[in-house]
Amino acid sequence: MEDGALKGFAGADGLQDIRTMESFRSFELQFDWRILSGGNSGVKYLIQRVDEWRNASGRQARARGLEYQLAYATNSDAASDPRRVAASLYSLLAPRPQLTPRIGEYNHSRLVVISGHHIEHWLNGIKVVDFDTQGPEVQRLLRGDLPKDSAPGTPLIEESPISLQNHGSAAWFRNVKILVAKDQ
Repeated sequence: MEDGALKGFAGADGLQDIRTMESFRSFELQFDWRILSGGNSGVKYLIQRVDEWRNASGRQARARGLEYQLAYATNSDAASDPRRVAASLYSLLAPRPQLTPRIGEYNHSRLVVISGHHIEHWLNGIKVVDFDTQGPEVQRLLRGDLPKDSAPGTPLIEESPISLQNHGSAAWFRNVKILVAKDQ
């Protein structure tokens, strides 16, 4: 905790995400976030698997699923592809319109998931991504995140924890609120 915010700290060996204990299918997640100019983070949801390993820092874990990306165009990964900028569906859908978040200040994001299928990403009050998980590109992305030994036709997970990503750079999260839909 730092100044009332959860802080993912920078570290070469530490990649501990902050994950909910509860799983969610239909929800609205609102949160304020801040990263530094070259920072990179994200919010993972509809998690299909979690990779785990140990290193000198101890147990490490990385959620694999859909990601609401948090990065400025000053980050080399985000600068390489508009599908990797803030509020994108990481590596798949660029935000439209593409907004420039306030560097070093808090930005407000909203993630809406309806019945594990219809998804919206919002940034600073503007809807920038709107899609359905049944689309072929999203299906391919999710299937790529299933455990490696999954049988063909394995059903996708439509309810999972939510993970605040620590991607090796400082990231702050505050005013994190989850509203669970009645059909959950």
